[in-house]
Amino acid sequence: MAQTKSVLKAFNPIYVYHYFKRGKTSWASLGGIMLSITGTEALFADLSYFPVQAIQIAFTTVVFPCLLLQYTGQAAYIATHKDKVSHSFYFSLPERILWPAFVVATAAAIVSSQATISATYSIIKQALAVGCFPRVKIIHTSKKYLGQIYSPDINWILMVLCIAVTAGFKNQSQIANAYGTAVIMVMLVTTFLMIPIMLLVWRSHWALVVLFTVLSLAVEIPYLTAVMKKIDQGGWVPLVFAAAILLIMYVWHYGTLKRYEFEMHSKVSMAWILGLGPSLGLVRVPGIGLVYTELASGVPHIFSHFITNLPAIHSTLVFVCVKYLPVYTVPLDERFLVKRIGPKNFHMFRCVARYGYKDIHKKDDDFEKMLFSSLLLFIRLESMMEEYSDSDEYSALDQQELIDEARSDARSAADLSYASRDSIVPVRSPNRPGAMSSAQTTTATLGFETVGDEVAFLNSCKDAGVVHILGNTVIRARRDSGPLKKLAIDYLYAFLRKICRENSAIFNVPHESLLNVGQVFYV
Repeated sequence: MAQTKSVLKAFNPIYVYHYFKRGKTSWASLGGIMLSITGTEALFADLSYFPVQAIQIAFTTVVFPCLLLQYTGQAAYIATHKDKVSHSFYFSLPERILWPAFVVATAAAIVSSQATISATYSIIKQALAVGCFPRVKIIHTSKKYLGQIYSPDINWILMVLCIAVTAGFKNQSQIANAYGTAVIMVMLVTTFLMIPIMLLVWRSHWALVVLFTVLSLAVEIPYLTAVMKKIDQGGWVPLVFAAAILLIMYVWHYGTLKRYEFEMHSKVSMAWILGLGPSLGLVRVPGIGLVYTELASGVPHIFSHFITNLPAIHSTLVFVCVKYLPVYTVPLDERFLVKRIGPKNFHMFRCVARYGYKDIHKKDDDFEKMLFSSLLLFIRLESMMEEYSDSDEYSALDQQELIDEARSDARSAADLSYASRDSIVPVRSPNRPGAMSSAQTTTATLGFETVGDEVAFLNSCKDAGVVHILGNTVIRARRDSGPLKKLAIDYLYAFLRKICRENSAIFNVPHESLLNVGQVFYV
């Protein structure tokens, strides 16, 4: 009891001064002292799984008091048994609870590592969102919390790295040095990232920002100087890993950005398409061609590359852009957004397919059926809007009746129970001086007497077959580029593109009807 009371004196800050007054060895021991708090930060990695307030309450009322009591008890035991410093935690426990405590400690290590793994998933997902990491499979495991995710690819990589690090180090102290270096680096990065957040997001006063920075660095810099002396004793491992991840993210972001800029600046102009005529300068063969693109607007450059090198094209073309939204699910009647590209006799459409993170984009023909139903619905609504646009007494109720009527017709034509209402494109009234009537316009541009003729034409195209056309833009460094750029683009970026998930896997395109169209772009 007396030893416990004397140990409580350690809470007095004056003993910190006396401790460092002993010499350089006290300062160097800060690296070991850092390990006494490592692991508690893993609790905050559970932000994706639990509310912020729950973590704050758990840390304040459970974790922090338990840490203080546990280390106080160890210090009291060491003060009495100075020959049992190496494993004081287990030696200080009564024999009856030794093995239960061992099981609890092992379970705590597993829980802590799981929290760190979950944080890695979240970081990778955020990097994917901004195009800074190669595409990997992300599985959402919860309806309520968007951040509850799992990545089998990253999970395997972490397992291999953990085994390699454990087998590569010679003793436990080197792993501890690596862990301490990683923790203090994370603390420093967090402090510096908090500065722009406080200034730009929270709009905090500059004095508060300075106070926060000074107090944080006053604690972190002494620990940093202590762990820097142990970089050659295992502390170099997290630095190497960080440099490798930074290189991968930078190269991937650079290559992806250049490829996207090329596709944005090389979009096919509508004037060029109109100059080709309704046949697009090719033989229009029966069938529907689904051209996949990452662009939500405009015609991608891969299309001009396709029609330049091939003698024929499908009689109906649909440019499909698949977007995954940060919502649990997208209702079926809101999944497809359809609009027409060019005149009607060109038979070209754009469709944006929207999915939630739990919606499954299957490989069967459900996607084709739903898309085809949306096309039919769009055509019927477009025709009805043209007919009713001449009337000034066109109310919202009339519009809803038109939507319901067109949806019913589309269901019958495609034999489906769902379609999209968001694919409505109102058309201005052509009934003005010098303009043709709606029926005359349809006949002149489409070549069909009625909308039913166009629907029948689309049905015949569907019966002829559907082909999925996927563009593949390959990035290469110019011949006059430097050796580092050639190494980064021609080898590292190409390797990352090869091992990451292909677009055909992301879009779930059936391989039996897949047509890949490639082009090379030099940067």
